[in-house]
Amino acid sequence: MLEVVDLHKSFGETKAVDGITFNVRKKEIFTLLGPSGCGKTTTLRLIAGLIEPDKGQIIFDGEDITDVPAEKRNFGFVFQTFALFPHMTVYENVAFGLKLRKLPREEIKRRVKEALELVRLEGLENRYPHELSGGQKQRVGIARAIAIQPRLLLFDEPLSNLDAKLRESLRFELVELQRKLGIPAVYVTHDQAEAMVISDRIAVMNRGKIIQIGTPYEIYKHPKNPFVADFIGLSNFIEGKIIDINRTLGIATMKTKGGVVIHGKYAKIPKKGDYAVACVRPENIKVISGRKSGRNIFNAQIERRTYLGDSYDYLIKISG
Repeated sequence: MLEVVDLHKSFGETKAVDGITFNVRKKEIFTLLGPSGCGKTTTLRLIAGLIEPDKGQIIFDGEDITDVPAEKRNFGFVFQTFALFPHMTVYENVAFGLKLRKLPREEIKRRVKEALELVRLEGLENRYPHELSGGQKQRVGIARAIAIQPRLLLFDEPLSNLDAKLRESLRFELVELQRKLGIPAVYVTHDQAEAMVISDRIAVMNRGKIIQIGTPYEIYKHPKNPFVADFIGLSNFIEGKIIDINRTLGIATMKTKGGVVIHGKYAKIPKKGDYAVACVRPENIKVISGRKSGRNIFNAQIERRTYLGDSYDYLIKISG
């Protein structure tokens, strides 16, 4: 439905978006994930038509919309800061975009009612923003975006101003709502857990570039490089040199400076003597008592143990 082709945007000397290309499929939630300042919000604003690209194309449903004004794109935008009019009621906030389109009064009334029912805010039409909780305010923002019956939904970190528990429950509600509406969505977040829950596919960004695109499973299990592995989930990075390669099994053997020998699957075909980084997820480490030997089994010393409620966190020392 949406194609972004070789998109560029600079602010002075800073390259905010540096030649990114991706597509969003029908009914898909596509997430732009990355640290602050990586260019994800700028990309979203370019898609919305709120700013103009220096170079590149934005194509929606086969039509080049790069130069089409924001108000003619019919995209729904949900802001991080709620962006509600404080002097307007919930009804008036949701109806705002519909009134700009000069729709008949009965049509506006019907669409506002439907949108508020979808976000479970029926009965709150006459309240003002200051009378609502944070979660309710964000629901009003979502209702306003879907009331115009958009062709595409754009979410700019919509849950980041909410407390942790509310954020978690609203993630699932958003997915359910998007599935019900069947509208493709581009979602921006720096929260990896949020991206994993919400997304059909994720684009991990850094310094204006897309580093890797894949499903949550692909991004987590097969990160392209240490940046992606470090950004999604917890990882231990161990450096060393390749001393043996088994191409049949796709396994390489690496030796650290301290003499630790590690066997693992390789992402790129290595050569003997190559510098390498092993990425080890905490959940793939098992702590066992007694002395045993074998591949990837090491004598270790527990330096620290911290109770986290649902688990323990260990700091373990192996050969320095």
